[in-house]
Amino acid sequence: MVRLALILHIFIGSTFAGSAVIAALVMGYATAAGIVIAALVGFLLSAPVSYLVARNLYEA
Repeated sequence: MVRLALILHIFIGSTFAGSAVIAALVMGYATAAGIVIAALVGFLLSAPVSYLVARNLYEA
C-alpha cells in the first residue's frame, strides 16, 4: 500500500501544488518566494490525501 501511496502522491501532489500556485498568483503573490511556498504547501497537503486514496483503493 505504501508503494501505491507514493505513486499516487506524485500525481496528487503535482495537482495540489499547481492549484496552490495558481491560487497564489490570483491572490497577487507573484514573487518567487510566494510561488515556492504555495507549491510546497500544496505538495505537503497532498500527502494525507494520497494515503487515504491508496487505502480506499487497496481495500476495494
